[in-house]
Amino acid sequence: MDNVGVRFEFDRLGRVITPVLSHIRRVKAEAWGLRHLDLHVEPGEALGVVGRTGSGKTTMLRVMAGVMLPDEGTADVDGTIGSLLATGAGVGMLLTGRENTELLGVLAGLTLEETRERIDEVAERSKLGDAFDRPVHTYSEGMRARLGFAVIQLTEPSILLLDEVFEALDHEFRAKVEDYGRGIRDRGGIVVAAGHDHTALERIAPRGLLLEGGHVKAEGPFAEVISTYLPERPDDVERLGAGIEDG
Repeated sequence: MDNVGVRFEFDRLGRVITPVLSHIRRVKAEAWGLRHLDLHVEPGEALGVVGRTGSGKTTMLRVMAGVMLPDEGTADVDGTIGSLLATGAGVGMLLTGRENTELLGVLAGLTLEETRERIDEVAERSKLGDAFDRPVHTYSEGMRARLGFAVIQLTEPSILLLDEVFEALDHEFRAKVEDYGRGIRDRGGIVVAAGHDHTALERIAPRGLLLEGGHVKAEGPFAEVISTYLPERPDDVERLGAGIEDG
């Protein structure tokens, strides 16, 4: 990513002053989710991205995944991407887990026949049991994350993008995601994981990145990046050992 910027445009209420009177009406406004962002991740690397809510973590991952296009700069990604950017992203809430697997498999580049041939793999990996044939709107956040992650594995990605996934998973399934990510990294792939569970991120990502206001504030060994971040959040020091932090 070279000099990447992502701009959001929105309406807000503002006071408009004319020679006769002043009044309130909707006016156009903009904000930058990312600005002047330079980032290069090499094969065999894993990057843990931290920062406050609204710092640009999700926006950066969406650009990497091709879900969003930058308004400035360039973002070049070379490899097969597997992304879990939100536990409900791309999931049809009225569809069952089985039906969602067919849909997501095709969207990931498999044929419907190929997806159906491997659908039992997803059912087994997700550990959803009978819930696999229930509508997804009955799932918990963790169950949706498990379904999405099980589908990702069908495509055997060389690049894995995770956004606040560890926070939704129980310890057993979290360990499986960590092992899978380390496997991709060790085979020469790339992992970029963002979130507030610093303990889990550090186990998978030796390199860290701290975002603030859409800019890179710190980059380097994960422990050093966290030492830069945590002094600003003294209430989180005690929570770090448990891997829990409010969003």
